[in-house]
Amino acid sequence: MHRRHAFLGLVSALAVPALLGPAVAQNTPSPTADRTGNTGARMGEAEARYAADTLAAGALALAASRLALKKGKDDDVKEFAGFEVAEQETIADILKAMRDQTVAPSGQVKPPSEAEVTGQLDAKGKAMIEALESAKAGSAFDREYIRGQIEGHRALLQIQEAYLSSGKDRETLAVAKLARGQIKEHLVLLADIEDDLKG
Repeated sequence: MHRRHAFLGLVSALAVPALLGPAVAQNTPSPTADRTGNTGARMGEAEARYAADTLAAGALALAASRLALKKGKDDDVKEFAGFEVAEQETIADILKAMRDQTVAPSGQVKPPSEAEVTGQLDAKGKAMIEALESAKAGSAFDREYIRGQIEGHRALLQIQEAYLSSGKDRETLAVAKLARGQIKEHLVLLADIEDDLKG
């Protein structure tokens, strides 16, 4: 797969969650809808678990990618990191709106703060970010970042697959289907970048 074509595909894939955001945030108006157009419906247990797991895994990808924008050396690594930041900020915004029905629907993405991202990390995630922060900028950093992204994307894929095999909520299933496709594409791109970094 030629990397330029793959990155163009990634850019177009990033547009899908941005388009989905307003559709996901809007609920069918009903007599009980509030002023924001939300029905006040609450996520079920499976959907809440899916959102929490996706946000936690995405927070690690986001924190690492924000670091890679500063410390990455390879152009492809930095380009991927930029795409990943935009995607994870969008997914976090969508899932937050789905979880909190008091948030008014908006076509704008509100990126999570550093504190919000850090608050989502588990002990393993915090250790990975600390290792990246202490790593010297350059080739070694690039390889470590890409290895971490491959591992993290595999975990994200498992989360999507798990929900898709048992989930019932139409909106959450739609988000998981879109995320699954993007994650699979990212894994191909990451493997390509990893091969280039080895050479």
